Amino acid sequence: MRNLPDLDAVVIGAGVVGLAIARTFARAGRKVVVLEAEDRIGSHSSSRNSEVIHAGIYYPSGTLKGRLCVEGKAALYRYCDAKGIAHSRLGKLIVAARDEEVGVLQNLKLQAESNGVDDLRWLDRQEVYDLEPEVACVRALLSPSTGIVDSHGLLTALCRDAKDAGADVVVSSAVSSGCARSDGIVLSGGTAEPFRVLCQTVVNAAGLSAQSLARAIEGLPADTVPPAFLAKGHYFAFAGRSPFSRLIYPVPQPGGLGIHLTLDLAGRARFGPDVLWVDRVDYQFEEGRRRAFVDAIRQYFPKLNAESIEPDYTGIRPKLGPAGSPPQDFVVHGPETHGVRGLVNLYGIESPGLTAALALAELVHTMVG
Repeated sequence: MRNLPDLDAVVIGAGVVGLAIARTFARAGRKVVVLEAEDRIGSHSSSRNSEVIHAGIYYPSGTLKGRLCVEGKAALYRYCDAKGIAHSRLGKLIVAARDEEVGVLQNLKLQAESNGVDDLRWLDRQEVYDLEPEVACVRALLSPSTGIVDSHGLLTALCRDAKDAGADVVVSSAVSSGCARSDGIVLSGGTAEPFRVLCQTVVNAAGLSAQSLARAIEGLPADTVPPAFLAKGHYFAFAGRSPFSRLIYPVPQPGGLGIHLTLDLAGRARFGPDVLWVDRVDYQFEEGRRRAFVDAIRQYFPKLNAESIEPDYTGIRPKLGPAGSPPQDFVVHGPETHGVRGLVNLYGIESPGLTAALALAELVHTMVG
């Protein structure tokens, strides 16, 4: 076991949120080390998602998701412009396939306005047809500020910025446990080369592993660690040229936003994610998902040929409630919650975590001073 020199600040997890936090800390003059368990940055939720810049429509008023999504969206667009990160503010349609779904859209519009999103526009059937002729619906909401981003380009830029400001990013360095002491927090980890290091500030941004890591920190009250659940999402790629120029979303479904259509920056279309509750991290594409996808997609794209979609990839979302539970907010615990000086734990950072990353970083920085 190697005893490393004492560290000022350690961020555990080199996903988009962890790297955004490291960048913010380093730019503020903190000496930061990022410890990533995998052999590369952003290998889990940060690179296995829809790559959408969300507007801030769905999240209840007063929640961290609602506030940080709106703040993060503005910050992310500015950051992408400044750093030359590929992105596109192409907009999205949220569609009511049936009359009984129009009320859901009305509630979404009210919620969006409560969150400060005031650019949603009602479209009738003809107006939708004029924009997206292949979409079938009775009404829709147009969200012009929704966009897409190259998540790998974003990860690379955040990592580069953090390093340029003096941070170190160390991969293949899993943290296995910790101990809160009066002089700081001791972290232990490593596989081939086990290590122990004393830190003044620790940010647990471990994503899918955040709860298991928190439970391994001696001195952290166990009742402050929320339960962890995992929801796998599958994505199917659309073969050929996309018939759409915007993102197309159905009304939200339990556990997610419904099987929607997104575009990448090359214009390729994909559908997903669905929601499959699992008990471990496993990115294998489950057989037998096509039929459910086709049925869902045909609600708003009735001309879909079932053979035109092929399995693409999967992602896993960290959930704080089980199947059937209401949507949960981000949970960010600092010393005022758990009593451990210098420790911040982030739990349940699912969508819109990528959009909110820069705003989350500012929040965490404020919490630790």
